[in-house]
Amino acid sequence: MEQPGRIACMTGERTGLMAAETAADAVRRRGLRRMRTVATSLLALAAVVYVLTRDAGGFWGFVNAGAEASMVGAIADWFAVTALFRHPLGLPVPHTALIPRRKDEIGASLEDFVGENFLQEDIIRERIAVSTPSLRAGLWLSDETNARRLVDEAATVAAAALARVRDDHVEALVKDALVPRFIDEPIAPLLGTALAEALADDVQRPMVDLALAELHGWLVDHPQTVTDVLAERAPWWTPAALRDPVTARIHAELIRWVADIMADPDHRARKALDSMLAELADDLCHDPGTQERAERLKVRLLEHPQVIATSISLWNALRRALTASLEDQAGAVRVRAAEEVRLFASRLVADAELRDRLDGLAADAAVYVVQRYGSEATAVITHTIERWDGHEAARRIELHVGRDLQFIRINGTIVGGLVGVLIHGLTVLAS
Repeated sequence: MEQPGRIACMTGERTGLMAAETAADAVRRRGLRRMRTVATSLLALAAVVYVLTRDAGGFWGFVNAGAEASMVGAIADWFAVTALFRHPLGLPVPHTALIPRRKDEIGASLEDFVGENFLQEDIIRERIAVSTPSLRAGLWLSDETNARRLVDEAATVAAAALARVRDDHVEALVKDALVPRFIDEPIAPLLGTALAEALADDVQRPMVDLALAELHGWLVDHPQTVTDVLAERAPWWTPAALRDPVTARIHAELIRWVADIMADPDHRARKALDSMLAELADDLCHDPGTQERAERLKVRLLEHPQVIATSISLWNALRRALTASLEDQAGAVRVRAAEEVRLFASRLVADAELRDRLDGLAADAAVYVVQRYGSEATAVITHTIERWDGHEAARRIELHVGRDLQFIRINGTIVGGLVGVLIHGLTVLAS
């Protein structure tokens, strides 16, 4: 004889889908066994009373009639309950063992029931409106402990995600995705439009001021370098006695000229630079030659090996900074994030209009998901039940609902007995 464990193992191997019996299942099994014992005991009691009061008259005639009817009711309800899960007494009576034989139809009906009664737009919107998820979230996040917990969990997940991004991932992203996309995208019109917009907003003015300040400082701090460069450009036959004063004078004029440009916002040099930039912006947008040169420069820069190395270096620097901030319990990032969460929670609690908007968005998202994937979700019911072993499925279903079904047997025994007494009484009155 095979051991129960071996039988269970074989069942698991056959179905491969039914969950193993849990501690809760053991409790359900004890409850089912207890209620079966109660229902069967009532049937046995009715049978004993019927035998003891057979052929008796008077009061005991009523008792005998009640016992007889109790047996009929108990046996009929036992047959009905048992027929759901198996053939009563192993006899292949028609329309018995309904669950093992018709589990596929039951699964399809259950799928239709769930889809028609739970996954409907009106029901979803009503349930979301009743549950007020935004208000609940606001109240929960108003607690500083909860807000900190949310931030800590999010920071932990973000840090773990950052740690899983390797250098070869960044290289593949830049090399296989970004660079080809940038190469295919014309950059000249984009640069021209951006430059024209910057000129219209005078964005170039502070940049020019910064460049002039740096140039002026460099000219003041490096007079010898300037004079050496100018001397190299002088004719070879120029006397040294004449060359040195001239280069010194040119250096001084350069410093004075840069200072004049810095002091005068409307200096001709500034206007000339603005005019040159405006012309460049126009050429980038409309001149094919300029556009071609800009595209060649773009391709040459993007195909340079240093682009990938620089991208990896920038990513690693950013990742280190972000990871350090996320892992610091008292760091500015976590403190600020927790504060923002609390402020948002307070607004959620106080602002009914905001809650209505967010609840509406949640309802829209839920309806969209259900409309798009609801049929696939409910189909899981049918597909799962179709793959179950019929007898194992019946056994597990009985384990969950069988205890309550035993009350049908108990009620049938009691109600049958009362009806038997009533019928016997009517018979006595009519005779």
